Amino acid sequence: MYSHIMVGANDLAESKAFYDATLGALGYGPGRADDKNRVFWMTPTGIFSITKPINGDDACHGNGATIGFAASSPQAADAWHAAGVATGGTTCEDPPGIREGALGKLYLAYLRDPAGNKLCALHRM
Repeated sequence: MYSHIMVGANDLAESKAFYDATLGALGYGPGRADDKNRVFWMTPTGIFSITKPINGDDACHGNGATIGFAASSPQAADAWHAAGVATGGTTCEDPPGIREGALGKLYLAYLRDPAGNKLCALHRM
């Protein structure tokens, strides 16, 4: 559904380490920087990227925004969460686990990245 997502990062090295670890836990290779010092994780279905804001202001998170990454299993979501906490992310929301609602049973794990962006690993049960 989406072509790409780009989020701001204040410390590109710190954020790259965080996303290399979390996206690596989901099976993706390391991000690659371009000549403008943006970092991209390219997949057949979309692109995720980080950049320092081009207006020179500090990066900040979108209040109410969440970026969700598909996880192939609850174990993959847990590995994603653990990798994020180990590389500067902070846990948020409820602990990783099953939630039931209008969309059925979902296994969800939530983190905030080093810049405060809210992220979720989601596995449909």
